[in-house]
Amino acid sequence: MSTPTLHVVRPAGAGHETLYVLLLCLIIVLGAGSVVAWHGETQDVTHVQSNQLDARRDLSAAEQGIYADLRVTLDEIRILRESELALPGPQALADEGFAPFAQDASSVTRGGHAWQLLGEKAYFGASATPSIAGSFLMRISETSDAPPDIWLNRSNPATAPAVLDDAALSASGWQQIVAQFDAGVTRQHRH
Repeated sequence: MSTPTLHVVRPAGAGHETLYVLLLCLIIVLGAGSVVAWHGETQDVTHVQSNQLDARRDLSAAEQGIYADLRVTLDEIRILRESELALPGPQALADEGFAPFAQDASSVTRGGHAWQLLGEKAYFGASATPSIAGSFLMRISETSDAPPDIWLNRSNPATAPAVLDDAALSASGWQQIVAQFDAGVTRQHRH
C-alpha cells in the first residue's frame, strides 16, 4: 500500500477578484450615469402672474371640481349657442343636468353656487360658502375654439362684476385660473 499524502491547497487571494468586481461595478455605474445625463430633460418651470391661479396647485378640491365641470360644460354651451343662436340660461343648463349648474348633492358640497347669465358674455356663480369654494366667472368667447376663460373670487360676498375686461376683473379681486401642463403633470418621452 501506498502511504497517504497530504496536499495543502492554499486559498486563492480574494483581493484580486474583489478588485475586479468593484471595477466592473464602477464602470456600470459610470455608464448608466452618463446615459441618464445625456438623455435627461430640463424642466422649465413657468410661473403664473399675480392675477392668476394655477388650476392644479392653487385651487381647493371643491374649486378644482367646479373648474373641471365648467371646462367640460363649456363645450356643451358652445354647441347650444350655435343651435339656439343665444347662450342658454343657467336654469336651462341645470334642467339638462350640466354640472355645476345642476343643483345636486355635489353642488351643495362644493359651495352651493347660484348661477346667473351676465348679458350674453359670461356666467357668474356666487358662492353660498366662500370658505369651501370661491365665486366663479366664466366668460364665453365668440370663437368656438378659444380656451376656457374662467375666473375666481374668494372674497365674501363676491358680487357680479359690471365690467368684464381683464383689468377691471383683476382690480376688483378676481383671479384668472390657468391650466399648465408641464412635466409635473404629464411625462413626455421624445424619441
